[in-house]
Amino acid sequence: MVAASQLEALPADTVRAYRLVHSKFPPIAIFEDVASADEFEQLYALQALTNPRMLSQAGRLELISRSDIPFGIEGCSYATAAFTHVNPEGSRFSDGSFGVLYLGDSMETAIAEVRYHQQAYWSKVPDLRYERFVFRGLTARFDQAGALDALTVPRNDPIYSPDDYSAARVLGREVLGAGATGLRFHSVRQPEGVCWGLFTPRQVKSVVQTAHYEMIWSGEIAAVHKLSRRFG
Repeated sequence: MVAASQLEALPADTVRAYRLVHSKFPPIAIFEDVASADEFEQLYALQALTNPRMLSQAGRLELISRSDIPFGIEGCSYATAAFTHVNPEGSRFSDGSFGVLYLGDSMETAIAEVRYHQQAYWSKVPDLRYERFVFRGLTARFDQAGALDALTVPRNDPIYSPDDYSAARVLGREVLGAGATGLRFHSVRQPEGVCWGLFTPRQVKSVVQTAHYEMIWSGEIAAVHKLSRRFG
């Protein structure tokens, strides 16, 4: 299995990448309404007194340093949410104790990754015969400087196992411990696709909502449709 110490760090380069998020999770206003950490602390303290629901939406802020939050960028909440709303079951490169912002090199790659995981989730829901689920398509710009490059790792390495994430999570913990900003790696769900896992949102320059997509469930994901340009 590859180790983080064997991977080269990527140079500074602004990358455009793509993400798909469930539309039931709206942007978090408290991140969008401020331009600095000081402003955030003041607004957060006020919200703590008047709007407990907003605090729940902000998520587990103890999981991220304020210096890592890219205040003032367009789509700050989209960049930050993956680090304050962490899936306790984990992901490919996280054991669930820290967040990773996953992005794909195309919307097709992002859709393929999300489709796989949604298929696995919905197939466990009893008596789900037909349903329509809507997602927001996001376009992100970020600087990949300091991310480690796993594109040099053969696809048969255990970190690319389709279902067993144990080796990938060991690597993820090493990447985090090394202070790297993220990891560039082969998409497991989209042939020839490339993904990034950002271990901090501070590299993100903008995240913009583009279009909505729907996944149609009929015993399996039968279709994925692009609905429109930005709305809602």
